[in-house]
Amino acid sequence: MSSKSERNDRKAGKKGPFAGARKAPPGKGFGASARPSEGGRGASARGGERGKSAPADSASRAPRGSTGPDPSGFLWGRHPVLAALANPARRGTGRLLATAERAAEIADGDLAHGHRVEIVDLPSLNRMLPAGAVHQGLAFKVAPLEGVSLDELAEPAEGLLVMLDQLTDPQNVGAIFRSALAFGARGVIVQDRHAPPLAGALAKAAVGATEKLPHARVTNLSRALERLADLGWRAVGLDGAGEQTLEEALDDRPTVLVMGSEGDGIRRLVAEHCDALARIPMPGGFESLNVSNAAAVALYEAARKQAG
Repeated sequence: MSSKSERNDRKAGKKGPFAGARKAPPGKGFGASARPSEGGRGASARGGERGKSAPADSASRAPRGSTGPDPSGFLWGRHPVLAALANPARRGTGRLLATAERAAEIADGDLAHGHRVEIVDLPSLNRMLPAGAVHQGLAFKVAPLEGVSLDELAEPAEGLLVMLDQLTDPQNVGAIFRSALAFGARGVIVQDRHAPPLAGALAKAAVGATEKLPHARVTNLSRALERLADLGWRAVGLDGAGEQTLEEALDDRPTVLVMGSEGDGIRRLVAEHCDALARIPMPGGFESLNVSNAAAVALYEAARKQAG
């Protein structure tokens, strides 16, 4: 199943789906989206951390028509790069670039894990990465990880999983990975064709969590939820128009938290495959939360319920 990256085509200017007890407009069904129903042809796919690496050249091709450095496959920043170096799936792969100061730090701490360090000057490193990348003198050019199948991620049925319905903003997805790891989630499920690559700005925002937390890429989220239900999981979708609060909807059963995009929320067919749709109460009166903030709140509450 393909693991190619998608462009970031997130829509702007729409209200987020994580508001308080707002009612959905007529005709929107369970979800906050009026887009066509979800397509796709399968339930399980390859995904996240500590899987096999794809062929190295898949991370090194520049996009067609690109006029600048190709950021796909690049990790940058101290935490993302050191986490990747420590990942056994990365052993013997990739191109590690560091300034002289960072190379000395890696050597002193025995942090390379068998990778050869190429020492580069700061201007050269800046030219290789997107403008404004906060690289801290470290970059790692790597192929995508193939990761795990849905069944491998979901068995046995216990704890928490996070499903992202077409979230394409790298900063938000990276922050959700970080929160999911912090609150003990088992892994993250994304749609194969509508998820950004786990590299670049996303990996930077995740602060190394993408190397430590498994993820699965699936073709069809609705069918993935059907498979998860067969395996004993219960799905709770976050929706500002949900009739229940998050506290009311969650319990100690194995739970998949389903998060929709900020522009459109959870799509209709995905929402219909959820066992419950829940809102985050907002007594302060503010209309909505950023999706990564909402995910952190939901993960905290879900982890609390899991602990009994």
